[in-house]
Amino acid sequence: MTCLTNLFPHPLRGLLLVTPFLLSTGLANLTLFLLPFAKLLLPSSLIHTLCSLIAGTLVYRFVQHIFTAINSAEITFSGDTPLPNESAIVIANHVAWSDFYLVQAAADKANMGGRTRYFAKAGLKWGLWGMGMPIVTREWTRDKRELERVFRGVKEEGWKTWLVSFSEGSRFTPEKYLQSRLWCRQNSKPQPEYLLYPRTRGFIATVQHLRKAPHVKAVYDLTLAYQCGEEFQKAPTMWETIAVPKLSLTREQGGVGYRFHVHVRRFPIEELPGDAAGLAKWLEQRWVEKGRWLEARRLRWASVDVLRKTDGIFGGMGRVVDEDSRT
Repeated sequence: MTCLTNLFPHPLRGLLLVTPFLLSTGLANLTLFLLPFAKLLLPSSLIHTLCSLIAGTLVYRFVQHIFTAINSAEITFSGDTPLPNESAIVIANHVAWSDFYLVQAAADKANMGGRTRYFAKAGLKWGLWGMGMPIVTREWTRDKRELERVFRGVKEEGWKTWLVSFSEGSRFTPEKYLQSRLWCRQNSKPQPEYLLYPRTRGFIATVQHLRKAPHVKAVYDLTLAYQCGEEFQKAPTMWETIAVPKLSLTREQGGVGYRFHVHVRRFPIEELPGDAAGLAKWLEQRWVEKGRWLEARRLRWASVDVLRKTDGIFGGMGRVVDEDSRT
Protein backbone atom coordinates (compact mmCIF):
# COMPACT_ATOMS: atom_id res chain seq x y z
CA MET A 1 0.00 0.00 0.00
CA THR A 2 1.45 3.39 -1.00
CA CYS A 3 1.08 6.66 0.83
CA LEU A 4 -1.40 8.88 -1.03
CA THR A 5 -1.68 12.00 1.09
CA ASN A 6 -2.61 14.00 -2.02
CA LEU A 7 -6.06 12.54 -1.45
CA PHE A 8 -6.26 14.78 1.64
CA PRO A 9 -5.38 18.30 0.41
CA HIS A 10 -7.47 20.19 2.99
CA PRO A 11 -6.55 23.60 1.49
CA LEU A 12 -8.89 25.69 3.65
CA ARG A 13 -7.86 23.89 6.82
CA GLY A 14 -4.22 24.39 5.95
CA LEU A 15 -4.68 28.09 5.32
CA LEU A 16 -6.50 28.55 8.62
CA LEU A 17 -3.62 26.90 10.47
CA VAL A 18 -0.72 28.43 8.55
CA THR A 19 -1.94 32.05 8.65
CA PRO A 20 -1.40 32.67 12.40
CA PHE A 21 1.86 30.73 12.17
CA LEU A 22 3.15 32.95 9.37
CA LEU A 23 2.11 36.08 11.26
CA SER A 24 3.88 34.96 14.43
CA THR A 25 6.94 33.88 12.43
CA GLY A 26 7.09 37.24 10.67
CA LEU A 27 6.91 39.06 13.99
CA ALA A 28 9.53 36.76 15.48
CA ASN A 29 11.88 37.18 12.51
CA LEU A 30 11.64 40.98 12.67
CA THR A 31 12.33 40.96 16.41
CA LEU A 32 15.18 38.46 16.06
CA PHE A 33 16.75 40.52 13.30
CA LEU A 34 16.62 43.72 15.35
CA LEU A 35 17.66 42.30 18.72
CA PRO A 36 21.40 41.97 17.96
CA PHE A 37 21.55 45.71 17.25
CA ALA A 38 20.68 46.29 20.91
CA LYS A 39 24.03 44.89 22.01
CA LEU A 40 25.25 48.40 22.87
CA LEU A 41 22.51 48.57 25.52
CA LEU A 42 22.12 44.95 26.62
CA PRO A 43 24.59 42.13 27.40
CA SER A 44 25.00 39.75 24.47
CA SER A 45 24.15 36.78 26.72
CA LEU A 46 20.78 38.39 27.52
CA ILE A 47 20.15 39.02 23.83
CA HIS A 48 20.93 35.37 23.09
CA THR A 49 18.51 34.24 25.81
CA LEU A 50 15.77 36.55 24.51
CA CYS A 51 16.30 35.23 20.97
CA SER A 52 15.97 31.68 22.26
CA LEU A 53 12.79 32.52 24.17
CA ILE A 54 11.17 34.25 21.17
CA ALA A 55 12.11 31.49 18.72
CA GLY A 56 11.06 28.76 21.11
CA THR A 57 7.68 30.36 21.87
CA LEU A 58 6.55 32.05 18.63
CA VAL A 59 8.10 29.72 16.08
CA TYR A 60 9.23 26.30 17.27
CA ARG A 61 6.45 25.43 19.71
CA PHE A 62 3.74 26.95 17.51
CA VAL A 63 4.48 24.83 14.45
CA GLN A 64 5.28 21.78 16.63
CA HIS A 65 1.83 22.11 18.23
CA ILE A 66 0.20 22.10 14.80
CA PHE A 67 2.12 18.97 13.81
CA THR A 68 1.68 16.86 16.96
CA ALA A 69 -1.39 18.12 18.83
CA ILE A 70 -3.62 19.31 15.99
CA ASN A 71 -2.56 16.94 13.20
CA SER A 72 -1.92 13.93 15.49
CA ALA A 73 1.64 13.18 14.43
CA GLU A 74 3.13 10.75 16.96
CA ILE A 75 6.92 10.83 17.32
CA THR A 76 8.52 7.79 18.95
CA PHE A 77 12.02 7.46 20.41
CA SER A 78 14.63 4.82 21.11
CA GLY A 79 18.23 4.79 22.29
CA ASP A 80 19.73 7.23 24.80
CA THR A 81 17.73 9.82 26.73
CA PRO A 82 19.09 13.36 26.22
CA LEU A 83 20.43 14.87 29.40
CA PRO A 84 18.48 17.91 30.65
CA ASN A 85 19.89 21.37 29.85
CA GLU A 86 23.02 19.92 28.25
CA SER A 87 24.68 21.93 25.47
CA ALA A 88 25.70 19.69 22.61
CA ILE A 89 26.62 19.29 18.98
CA VAL A 90 23.84 17.43 17.15
CA ILE A 91 24.18 15.52 13.88
CA ALA A 92 21.31 13.99 11.93
CA ASN A 93 20.40 12.52 8.56
CA HIS A 94 18.24 14.69 6.31
CA VAL A 95 15.08 13.34 4.69
CA ALA A 96 12.54 16.18 4.45
CA TRP A 97 11.22 19.39 6.01
CA SER A 98 9.60 17.27 8.71
CA ASP A 99 13.05 16.46 10.09
CA PHE A 100 12.70 19.76 11.96
CA TYR A 101 9.81 18.40 14.04
CA LEU A 102 11.73 15.27 14.99
CA VAL A 103 14.87 17.17 15.99
CA GLN A 104 12.83 19.67 18.00
CA ALA A 105 11.01 16.85 19.79
CA ALA A 106 14.40 15.42 20.83
CA ALA A 107 15.59 18.88 21.90
CA ASP A 108 12.47 19.34 24.01
CA LYS A 109 13.37 16.16 25.89
CA ALA A 110 16.61 17.92 26.88
CA ASN A 111 14.77 21.16 27.73
CA MET A 112 16.75 22.78 24.90
CA GLY A 113 13.94 23.40 22.42
CA GLY A 114 14.48 27.15 22.26
CA ARG A 115 18.26 26.74 22.21
CA THR A 116 18.48 24.82 18.94
CA ARG A 117 20.56 26.46 16.24
CA TYR A 118 20.69 25.02 12.73
CA PHE A 119 23.27 25.36 9.99
CA ALA A 120 21.35 27.37 7.40
CA LYS A 121 22.06 28.04 3.73
CA ALA A 122 22.91 31.55 2.59
CA GLY A 123 19.80 33.37 1.43
CA LEU A 124 17.76 32.20 4.45
CA LYS A 125 19.12 34.95 6.70
CA TRP A 126 17.08 37.60 8.50
CA GLY A 127 15.84 36.19 11.81
CA LEU A 128 18.21 33.22 11.52
CA TRP A 129 21.21 35.54 11.54
CA GLY A 130 19.80 37.34 14.57
CA MET A 131 19.49 34.04 16.43
CA GLY A 132 23.14 33.26 15.88
CA MET A 133 22.63 30.44 13.39
CA PRO A 134 25.57 29.65 11.09
CA ILE A 135 24.81 30.90 7.55
CA VAL A 136 26.91 28.71 5.25
CA THR A 137 27.74 29.03 1.54
CA ARG A 138 30.04 26.03 0.82
CA GLU A 139 32.81 28.56 0.17
CA TRP A 140 35.10 27.49 2.98
CA THR A 141 36.91 30.82 3.43
CA ARG A 142 33.60 32.61 4.04
CA ASP A 143 32.12 29.74 6.03
CA LYS A 144 35.15 29.56 8.32
CA ARG A 145 34.71 33.24 9.27
CA GLU A 146 30.97 32.66 9.79
CA LEU A 147 31.59 29.67 12.08
CA GLU A 148 34.09 31.65 14.13
CA ARG A 149 31.41 34.36 14.56
CA VAL A 150 28.85 31.82 15.77
CA PHE A 151 31.23 29.85 17.96
CA ARG A 152 32.56 32.96 19.70
CA GLY A 153 29.48 33.41 21.89
CA VAL A 154 29.34 29.71 22.79
CA LYS A 155 33.04 29.53 23.69
CA GLU A 156 33.62 32.93 25.27
CA GLU A 157 30.27 33.67 26.88
CA GLY A 158 28.97 30.19 27.60
CA TRP A 159 25.81 30.39 25.52
CA LYS A 160 23.69 27.25 25.85
CA THR A 161 23.10 25.58 22.52
CA TRP A 162 21.99 22.52 20.62
CA LEU A 163 23.89 23.17 17.36
CA VAL A 164 22.27 20.99 14.71
CA SER A 165 23.92 19.91 11.49
CA PHE A 166 22.39 17.75 8.76
CA SER A 167 25.77 16.33 7.88
CA GLU A 168 24.84 15.05 4.43
CA GLY A 169 24.55 18.67 3.31
CA SER A 170 21.38 17.95 1.33
CA ARG A 171 18.11 16.07 1.57
CA PHE A 172 18.16 12.42 0.55
CA THR A 173 16.79 11.68 -2.92
CA PRO A 174 17.22 8.57 -5.11
CA GLU A 175 19.21 10.66 -7.62
CA LYS A 176 21.58 12.00 -4.94
CA TYR A 177 21.92 8.49 -3.52
CA LEU A 178 23.18 7.24 -6.90
CA GLN A 179 25.66 10.12 -7.01
CA SER A 180 26.80 9.29 -3.49
CA ARG A 181 27.28 5.61 -4.41
CA LEU A 182 29.40 6.58 -7.42
CA TRP A 183 31.54 8.94 -5.33
CA CYS A 184 32.03 6.31 -2.62
CA ARG A 185 33.03 3.71 -5.19
CA GLN A 186 35.54 6.07 -6.80
CA ASN A 187 37.00 7.07 -3.43
CA SER A 188 36.91 3.65 -1.71
CA LYS A 189 34.44 4.81 0.91
CA PRO A 190 31.59 2.78 2.47
CA GLN A 191 28.13 3.74 1.21
CA PRO A 192 25.59 3.64 4.08
CA GLU A 193 22.08 2.40 3.35
CA TYR A 194 19.26 4.97 3.01
CA LEU A 195 21.79 7.81 3.42
CA LEU A 196 24.16 10.08 1.55
CA TYR A 197 27.82 9.97 2.46
CA PRO A 198 28.34 12.70 5.11
CA ARG A 199 30.31 15.89 4.54
CA THR A 200 33.03 16.04 7.17
CA ARG A 201 34.59 19.52 6.99
CA GLY A 202 31.89 21.42 8.88
CA PHE A 203 31.64 18.69 11.51
CA ILE A 204 35.41 18.72 12.10
CA ALA A 205 35.44 22.52 12.48
CA THR A 206 32.47 22.44 14.85
CA VAL A 207 33.96 19.80 17.15
CA GLN A 208 37.41 21.37 17.18
CA HIS A 209 35.96 24.75 18.16
CA LEU A 210 33.25 23.75 20.61
CA ARG A 211 35.17 21.09 22.51
CA LYS A 212 37.02 24.11 23.95
CA ALA A 213 33.76 25.30 25.55
CA PRO A 214 33.56 23.55 28.95
CA HIS A 215 29.74 23.43 28.97
CA VAL A 216 29.48 21.61 25.59
CA LYS A 217 29.61 18.06 26.87
CA ALA A 218 28.44 15.76 24.09
CA VAL A 219 27.69 14.96 20.48
CA TYR A 220 24.16 13.65 19.90
CA ASP A 221 23.65 11.47 16.86
CA LEU A 222 19.99 11.45 15.76
CA THR A 223 18.79 8.92 13.21
CA LEU A 224 15.45 9.97 11.73
CA ALA A 225 13.15 7.26 10.36
CA TYR A 226 9.80 7.49 8.58
CA GLN A 227 7.24 5.18 7.10
CA CYS A 228 3.89 5.65 5.39
CA GLY A 229 1.94 2.58 4.40
CA GLU A 230 4.65 0.25 3.12
CA GLU A 231 6.98 3.04 1.99
CA PHE A 232 10.03 3.27 4.23
CA GLN A 233 11.64 6.72 4.62
CA LYS A 234 8.54 8.32 3.10
CA ALA A 235 8.06 11.68 4.82
CA PRO A 236 5.25 14.24 4.44
CA THR A 237 5.78 17.49 2.59
CA MET A 238 5.91 20.76 4.47
CA TRP A 239 2.32 21.57 3.44
CA GLU A 240 1.06 18.15 4.53
CA THR A 241 2.56 18.57 8.01
CA ILE A 242 0.40 21.67 8.42
CA ALA A 243 -2.74 20.89 6.44
CA VAL A 244 -3.37 17.14 6.81
CA PRO A 245 -5.03 15.79 10.00
CA LYS A 246 -4.65 12.35 11.59
CA LEU A 247 -1.11 11.94 10.27
CA SER A 248 -0.18 8.99 12.50
CA LEU A 249 -3.56 7.32 12.69
CA THR A 250 -3.86 4.15 10.62
CA ARG A 251 -5.96 3.89 7.48
CA GLU A 252 -8.43 1.77 9.47
CA GLN A 253 -8.73 4.70 11.92
CA GLY A 254 -9.35 7.18 9.11
CA GLY A 255 -5.80 8.50 9.13
CA VAL A 256 -2.79 8.63 6.81
CA GLY A 257 -0.59 6.10 8.58
CA TYR A 258 2.73 7.91 9.03
CA ARG A 259 5.37 6.71 11.46
CA PHE A 260 7.92 9.21 12.83
CA HIS A 261 10.87 7.92 14.85
CA VAL A 262 14.08 9.28 16.37
CA HIS A 263 16.93 7.04 17.49
CA VAL A 264 19.24 8.93 19.87
CA ARG A 265 22.87 8.17 20.65
CA ARG A 266 24.96 10.30 23.03
CA PHE A 267 28.75 10.46 22.78
CA PRO A 268 30.80 12.38 25.39
CA ILE A 269 32.80 14.92 23.42
CA GLU A 270 36.05 14.10 25.23
CA GLU A 271 35.89 10.58 23.76
CA LEU A 272 35.98 11.81 20.14
CA PRO A 273 39.29 11.76 18.23
CA GLY A 274 41.45 14.86 18.52
CA ASP A 275 42.67 15.15 14.93
CA ALA A 276 40.79 16.00 11.74
CA ALA A 277 41.37 12.62 10.07
CA GLY A 278 40.12 10.80 13.15
CA LEU A 279 36.99 12.97 13.34
CA ALA A 280 36.24 12.37 9.66
CA LYS A 281 36.53 8.62 10.19
CA TRP A 282 34.37 8.84 13.32
CA LEU A 283 31.58 10.61 11.41
CA GLU A 284 31.84 8.09 8.57
CA GLN A 285 31.42 5.24 11.05
CA ARG A 286 28.33 6.87 12.56
CA TRP A 287 26.74 6.97 9.09
CA VAL A 288 27.55 3.32 8.42
CA GLU A 289 25.90 2.42 11.73
CA LYS A 290 22.93 4.66 10.91
CA GLY A 291 22.38 2.73 7.68
CA ARG A 292 22.42 -0.58 9.55
CA TRP A 293 20.03 0.77 12.17
CA LEU A 294 17.63 2.07 9.49
CA GLU A 295 17.51 -1.33 7.80
CA ALA A 296 16.81 -2.97 11.17
CA ARG A 297 14.03 -0.43 11.80
CA ARG A 298 12.50 -1.14 8.37
CA LEU A 299 12.46 -4.87 9.13
CA ARG A 300 11.02 -4.27 12.59
CA TRP A 301 8.15 -2.15 11.30
CA ALA A 302 7.47 -4.70 8.55
CA SER A 303 7.27 -7.51 11.11
CA VAL A 304 4.97 -5.46 13.35
CA ASP A 305 2.66 -4.85 10.37
CA VAL A 306 2.58 -8.56 9.56
CA LEU A 307 1.71 -9.40 13.17
CA ARG A 308 -1.07 -6.80 13.18
CA LYS A 309 -2.55 -8.22 10.00
CA THR A 310 -2.35 -11.74 11.43
CA ASP A 311 -3.90 -10.54 14.66
CA GLY A 312 -6.75 -9.02 12.66
CA ILE A 313 -7.33 -12.26 10.77
CA PHE A 314 -7.62 -14.19 14.02
CA GLY A 315 -10.02 -11.76 15.61
CA GLY A 316 -7.65 -9.62 17.69
CA MET A 317 -6.63 -12.33 20.16
CA GLY A 318 -3.56 -10.33 21.16
CA ARG A 319 -2.69 -6.63 20.91
CA VAL A 320 0.51 -5.93 18.96
CA VAL A 321 2.50 -3.05 20.48
CA ASP A 322 5.62 -1.31 19.19
CA GLU A 323 7.67 -0.78 22.35
CA ASP A 324 9.18 2.66 21.67
CA SER A 325 8.82 5.66 23.94
CA ARG A 326 6.50 8.39 22.72
CA THR A 327 6.18 12.14 22.89
